[in-house]
Amino acid sequence: MPPLELDHIIYAAPTLEAGVDAVEQQLGMRPVYGGRHDGRGTHNALLGLGDACYLEVIAPDPAQRQVSRPLWMGVDQVTAPGLIGWAVRTSDLSAFRAAALAENWVVGSIAAGERRTASGDMLRWRLTEPSTHLADGIFPFAIDWGDTLHPAARLPQVGVVGALEIQTSQVGPLGAVQSWLPMLTVTLGSPQLMLRVRDEMGALHTV
Repeated sequence: MPPLELDHIIYAAPTLEAGVDAVEQQLGMRPVYGGRHDGRGTHNALLGLGDACYLEVIAPDPAQRQVSRPLWMGVDQVTAPGLIGWAVRTSDLSAFRAAALAENWVVGSIAAGERRTASGDMLRWRLTEPSTHLADGIFPFAIDWGDTLHPAARLPQVGVVGALEIQTSQVGPLGAVQSWLPMLTVTLGSPQLMLRVRDEMGALHTV
C-alpha cells in the first residue's frame, strides 16, 4: 500500500440545503457552495478541516435531471443527512489499486473528474471510482489532485479532524489503510462512520 493521507469525508443529503443546514447545526459553521459535478448529477458544499482535508456535503443536483440513475455513491438513495464515505489521498493511484486487488479487495477503476468552482476555477483530479461496497461500503476511494491546488486551501476552516471512527463487519480490508492514518480507528460492529471535529478552542464536535 503506498503512503496515504486523509483527504475528505463525504456527508450526503436529499438536497444540498438540507445537508448544509444539518452540518451547520452540528459544527456551528455553514459550508460554502463548491460547484456541480457535471455529468455526475451532483453538486456540493464544503468546509475546511485543515490545509489539505475537508468535509464535503453532496446531494443530487436538480439542474442535472438528465443524468442516469443511480448516481455515484448512491447519493440519490439518501433519505436523511449523514456521513456516507471518505477518501484518502495518494500520489500513486495505480499502486493503491494494485495493492488492494492483490488482497482480493474490489476497488473501482481509475477515472478522471473535474468541477468548476463558484469563482470559475476548474479543479481536476483522478480517483478510483467510489462504486463498490467493500467493508460495508466504508472502504475509502483514493484521489490524486495532481497539479490542482487542494480545495481545502481556499475554504473556511471549521477545525481539524480529531478522529474518524468506523464500525464495520469487515475490519480486514481497512487494516492497511489504518496503518497510515493515526486519526482512524476501526472496530467490528454494525456499519457506522463517525467524524469528530476539534475546533480552535479544543472542543470536539461529532458529525
